[in-house]
Amino acid sequence: MGSQWYDADAGPLVRPYAVTGGRTEPGPSGVRFDLIALVAADDGGPDGHQGALLGPEHRALLALCRDETQSVAELSADADLPVGVVRVLLGDLLEAGCVRVSRPVPPAQLPDERILREVIDGLRAL
Repeated sequence: MGSQWYDADAGPLVRPYAVTGGRTEPGPSGVRFDLIALVAADDGGPDGHQGALLGPEHRALLALCRDETQSVAELSADADLPVGVVRVLLGDLLEAGCVRVSRPVPPAQLPDERILREVIDGLRAL
């Protein structure tokens, strides 16, 4: 008789709410992680007490960030976790001081498309 928590084709089944402890928001600070926000492991990493509180999914995300800076979307794909779960876990890691997050530039602060086209046209004229 097989276990109800394991499917031979799908692998071990753990519901997302179990991974996040039922939380849907990334921490009390309410930080928002855009899909293109870049996440890097902090050099300090978790201390002994914080490290003991991290689950296997937290440690997997940290391992992925240690190799190279990755976006939230890349972390979700590489860890094979839903984006919502990754956002909650990253909130935990951010509060513990384990990761640094570089947020994308807001669209209002990006250069105007017209200016960029003029620059490209100017470069082509050279």
